[in-house]
Amino acid sequence: MSIESIQTLARAEMQQVDTLIRARLSSEVLLINQISEHIIAAGGKRLRPLLTVLAAKAMGYNGQQHTALAAIIEFIHTATLLHDDVVDESDLRRGRKTANALWGNAPSVLVGDFLYSRAFQLMIELDSMSIQKRLADTTNQIAEGEVLQLLHVHNPNIDEATYRHVIERKTAVLFSAATGLAAHIANATEAMQEQMNAFGLHLGLAFQIADDVLDYTGDSDALGKNLGDDLHEGKATLPLIHALSLADETVQIRLREIIEQGDAKAMPEVLAAIEQAGSLQYSLEQAQQHAQLAKECLHAVPDSEWKQALLALADYSVSRTY
Repeated sequence: MSIESIQTLARAEMQQVDTLIRARLSSEVLLINQISEHIIAAGGKRLRPLLTVLAAKAMGYNGQQHTALAAIIEFIHTATLLHDDVVDESDLRRGRKTANALWGNAPSVLVGDFLYSRAFQLMIELDSMSIQKRLADTTNQIAEGEVLQLLHVHNPNIDEATYRHVIERKTAVLFSAATGLAAHIANATEAMQEQMNAFGLHLGLAFQIADDVLDYTGDSDALGKNLGDDLHEGKATLPLIHALSLADETVQIRLREIIEQGDAKAMPEVLAAIEQAGSLQYSLEQAQQHAQLAKECLHAVPDSEWKQALLALADYSVSRTY
């Protein structure tokens, strides 16, 4: 099943999510509306709310709470993107100027805060303390992951275990909340909810590792961002961490300097070291392993087109080119 087929399957559900997102982004404050419209117009894969919809339907859910839950997940994700772009001083996302590049850092941070508050308003309407607790904990973990990543910027000593710790919090926990809470609102058994939590976690890890590979191998136009952004920001992700661990002393010294300086102009040197160590293949294999573990978590889920879509998304998380 292709990503286009998955989107077609969920089109009616996702239209409801988009309608709710647009309605809740509306504000009496003009600048909030301007930045919100810029975010909506940028599009994107909407993968996290899509996961929520697919997981809920795969669990046999027929109510309406999954629409609000999907919107909450997207609000939290978008808020983190606004804040990330400020922290990273990014000027391009999804092929468009970032909000901070157009309006400045302060409005971007504050509209990010507005999105968080909208998310929590929607949570209250779901009238479920367990959902509120899970999403509050998830938001806290994402913040911890972002701070942890910041602590390791320009740090050539970061190891693979620390890298995984960071991406689990900054990316995978929200995927896990999206699928786990979908099972929760469908009144799935505790065992099934745990499997859906694990599905989302492994899918998120696969997605982020593949994303970090694309920062070295992708097409900037297709990605909608500048290649080598991680290197420029001094972030050592899995391909570089792996290459550094296997390089000879001379190359190690040079790679450490590049990380410390955030020298994006040294990309050819980094790519040569990564290729020499087989680090792109290693990283993709790690992503594929997590995608396979995600798929195994769905073993007990009854077969349906919704389940097949979830399985296909696990493959897509690694095979995508943007």
